Amino acid sequence: MTAQSAANPNSPPNPPAGAPMGPEVKVQARNVNVFYGDKQALFDVTMDVPDKSVTAFIGPSGCGKSTFLRSINRMNDTIENCRFTGNIQINARDIYDRSVDPVVLRASVGMVFQKPNPFPKSIYENVAYGPRIHSLARTRSEMDAIVERSLMRAGLWGEVKDRLHQPGTGLSGGQQQRLVIARAIAVSPEIILMDEPCSALDPIATTRVEELIGDLARNFCIIIVTHSMAQAARVSKRTAFFHLGNLVEMGPTEEIFTNPRDSRTQDYITGRFG
Repeated sequence: MTAQSAANPNSPPNPPAGAPMGPEVKVQARNVNVFYGDKQALFDVTMDVPDKSVTAFIGPSGCGKSTFLRSINRMNDTIENCRFTGNIQINARDIYDRSVDPVVLRASVGMVFQKPNPFPKSIYENVAYGPRIHSLARTRSEMDAIVERSLMRAGLWGEVKDRLHQPGTGLSGGQQQRLVIARAIAVSPEIILMDEPCSALDPIATTRVEELIGDLARNFCIIIVTHSMAQAARVSKRTAFFHLGNLVEMGPTEEIFTNPRDSRTQDYITGRFG
């Protein structure tokens, strides 16, 4: 036991090798295990995720990358018989502490899913939904400003500003996904989680969303799960490779793709399995 852990047994252990250091670290995970009933889905996952950057999780289907992503905003809490052990901290606060309200946590850790899922409401009401629940606007003009700013940051304002009161479900697939992103950022989250956000989109819409991810990374910590290694290479600064519930390795994206340390990473990247 180190002097640090002896002084504070609740503090996470030292950072993993190659992890970003200092105040730029947004998410710290130590020895994370997740179980679905008797089945263990994650094994002692330890990583640091930097702020204002894009981190990609890659690996074959069923390797645990989405399970770990959902652990960061406690979405796994909604799954019956799911059990979590370990430690995840955001801004040095344990998000699994009993004092943490998962609903409040999810306002600061937004989620974008594989299939665009706008609410059956107008474009305006889709974006205003979160700010209204969390009382972020006192007047209609304040809400209007939040909606406009969010749609602008999502690269959608110019396309929808004249039809804000039409259904969000009437937009194209790519526009719907950008609307969902606007809805996520309307509550001013610190982190945006994206689970295969482009897998249901055509190539043109995918390009728009990838460009948006790059723009948003200037202000947010973004973590993206993707089955596309090409996408991970295009959008992320750091990449983590998962296999059979284990974090095999994590590092700068260029290094992971050109000079991986583990033979399993090399085999996955070169298509020997996956």
